[in-house]
Amino acid sequence: MRFPKRYSIILLTFICTSVCYLERIGFSIAYTAAADSIGVNQSSKGLILSVFYYGYVVSQVPGGLAAQYVGGRRVLLFSFLLWSLTCAFAPLDADKVNMMVVARFLVGVAQGFIFPSIHTILAQWVPPHERSRSVSLTTSGMYLGAAGGMLVLPSLVKYKGPQSVFIVESALGIMWSFLWFRFSSDPVRSEHPKAAAAGFGEHNLPVSREKKIPSAGNLRRFAKIPWKKIIFNLPIWAIVVNNFTFHYALYVLMNWLPTYFELGLQLSLQDMGSSKMIPYFNMFIFSNTGGILADHLITRRFLSVTKTRKLLNTIGFVIAALALMAIPLFRNPSWTVICSSISLGFLALGRAGFAVNHMDVAPRYAGIVMGVSNTAGTLASIVGLELTGRILEAAKSADMDLTSIECWKNVFLIPAYLCIFSSFFFLLFATGEKIFE
Repeated sequence: MRFPKRYSIILLTFICTSVCYLERIGFSIAYTAAADSIGVNQSSKGLILSVFYYGYVVSQVPGGLAAQYVGGRRVLLFSFLLWSLTCAFAPLDADKVNMMVVARFLVGVAQGFIFPSIHTILAQWVPPHERSRSVSLTTSGMYLGAAGGMLVLPSLVKYKGPQSVFIVESALGIMWSFLWFRFSSDPVRSEHPKAAAAGFGEHNLPVSREKKIPSAGNLRRFAKIPWKKIIFNLPIWAIVVNNFTFHYALYVLMNWLPTYFELGLQLSLQDMGSSKMIPYFNMFIFSNTGGILADHLITRRFLSVTKTRKLLNTIGFVIAALALMAIPLFRNPSWTVICSSISLGFLALGRAGFAVNHMDVAPRYAGIVMGVSNTAGTLASIVGLELTGRILEAAKSADMDLTSIECWKNVFLIPAYLCIFSSFFFLLFATGEKIFE
């Protein structure tokens, strides 16, 4: 039996997100080790960690536009090569802070093109009845990359130094770029490969009409992007709000959990063994479980697309909120790992709700809508990282011990409350129906 080409594309995008998040968690680990060794304060640390996301936020919508008009495949290759080469020459030196800031900003700009490009590519290649599990598998690469980074990179920092992390990440990025150049392609079924194909596989959905792929004569009317409808549409805002919350919670945990273990629990990452990768591996499992479950509920007609998205989003975000609230209550590292694993796992389950919803409501403009949505997610990353640093620095200024519960309580309660709010917002306003023709 011939291996479908779209499976190769999905596998390559899965590896792509794995390498991207290995890079992100790698910088957090390497910089934390370097900063702590010279006594950088928590507020300054939060600022440096957030520089990447300043670059990331400015390129989200341009990334969606570039993928729409130039083609997601080409944009993805270019952005991957750019961040890989920048990472290779990025310094991690107290005397070269300005160079490090510029390098992190450029890496953020380059990586900002990646997810809008991926959504454009998947909208071209993946039929709607495979949409949930395909997007979930692709995005689960983020968590597997983070898990692998948490397992391997602390030891690499310990024995080879923080700078070695950048060399490894750059090499992996260049290797993936070669694989993508060699094995990726545009789908042949579309007469216009730069725009997302519509109608492919829609007969497998419980409520929709099969539509024709546009002919060359009709392509011009699809080139105009309905910005007003995107900006003033409540179902789009439901996606945006949940993307904001997801990334706030994810990046606070991803970037500050190492500090919480080191300072809050007085436990070195090197001494934690494989347990430090469990939260991210749990995300990998839950993300794929959510995708498979969503497609099963939809294609077997147990629930409509709308009800499926709302159900999984609500379960994921509400349970994640409860787990976030529990993290500072336990002073035992094992329970901290369990609570963070539950929180991150169910956040990943929720992606089968809001994250796939881009392609439900706007398959032809999936990259554009993803760019808008991910802009909000990136702003959340900036706010979360800097606010957490300020919370901890304010606690120190008030002579509070960073090992105390009170010092860390607000760090975890803020994303918990956001999860509860955004889950209700999605219940009220989200839809699984196509709203962009």
